[in-house]
Amino acid sequence: MRHGKYRFIASFLVVPLVLYVVFVVSPYAQAFYISMTDWRGFSGQQNFIGFDNYVELATDGRFWRAMGHNGLLLVVVPLVTIAFALFLAAVTTVAGRPGAVGRGGVRGSRLYQVVFFFPQVVPVVIAGVLFGFFFNPDAGLLNGALRVVGLDGLTRSWLGDTTFALPSVMAVLIWGAVGFYYVLFSSAMKSVPPDVFEAAVLDGAGRMRTFWSITLPMIWDSVQVSYIYLGIMVLDGFTLLQVMLPDGGPDGSTQVVSQYLYRSAFTDGRFGYASAIGVTLCLVTLLLAVAVLRLTRRQQTEY
Repeated sequence: MRHGKYRFIASFLVVPLVLYVVFVVSPYAQAFYISMTDWRGFSGQQNFIGFDNYVELATDGRFWRAMGHNGLLLVVVPLVTIAFALFLAAVTTVAGRPGAVGRGGVRGSRLYQVVFFFPQVVPVVIAGVLFGFFFNPDAGLLNGALRVVGLDGLTRSWLGDTTFALPSVMAVLIWGAVGFYYVLFSSAMKSVPPDVFEAAVLDGAGRMRTFWSITLPMIWDSVQVSYIYLGIMVLDGFTLLQVMLPDGGPDGSTQVVSQYLYRSAFTDGRFGYASAIGVTLCLVTLLLAVAVLRLTRRQQTEY
C-alpha cells in the first residue's frame, strides 16, 4: 500500500517536474554555461574561457554604475511605494470615524481602490510612452502646468537632465505600483479581527498607536512579500526604462543592469558577457530575497 501511494503521487508530479526542469532549470544552466564562453550570439562557435567574463565584469565601471542605479531604485521605490500604499490602505480601511477604529474606512473606499488600481490596467509600454509626453520639455503636461501657475523657473527638460531623469523614472514606477499594493494591504487589513481593534480602543490606544502595534504587525507578511516583489521589479526595470530612455538617459544617468545586458548582447554582440551580467543579476535578486526574508522575520519576532 505504501509503495502504491508513492507511485500514485509520483505519477502526478513527474510531468510538472519534467516541464519545470526543461523550461526553468535548463535555461538557467545554459545561461551559466554561455557566460563562461566568448559566444558572439550569431555563430555556432563558442570558445570556453572560464571565468574571464566575470573577472572583466568585476572591473567594468559601466556595470557598477548601472548597478548603482539599480541600488538607488531598490532603496527608494519599494520604501516609498509601500509607505504610500500603507497610508492609503490605513486611511480608507481602518481609519473611519472617531471611536470606530477597525470598523471600516472612509466613505467611498471601494471607489478609491478602483481609482488607485487603474494604473495596473495600463500596459507598461503605454505608460512609458504617455509619461514620455508628460515630461516633454516643450509640450509636456508637467511643464505646461508649471507655466500656467506662474512657476516657469521650475520648468526643465526632466528626462534630459542628469539630476532629474532617474527621479522622474522613479515617480513613474511608484505611480504604476502603488495601486496594486494599496489593494493588497487593504485586503490584509480587512482580515484583521475587529475584536482586536475594539480592545485597543477600550485600552485608550489612538489611531497611530493602533496602526504601529496592531495593524502593521498583523499584516507584516504581506509587507514582507511586497518588498521582495518590488525589489525584483526594480532590479529589472527594463521595459519602462527602455521605452522612456532607451539610450540609458543623459550621460548614462538612468541606465540599469538589464539595459546594459541588452546593449552588451544586441548592440555589442557579446552574448557570453551579457549572460555573465544576467547570472550576476539573478544571484543579486536571490540574495535580496533571502536578506529581506531573514531581516523581516527577525523584526516580526520583536513585535
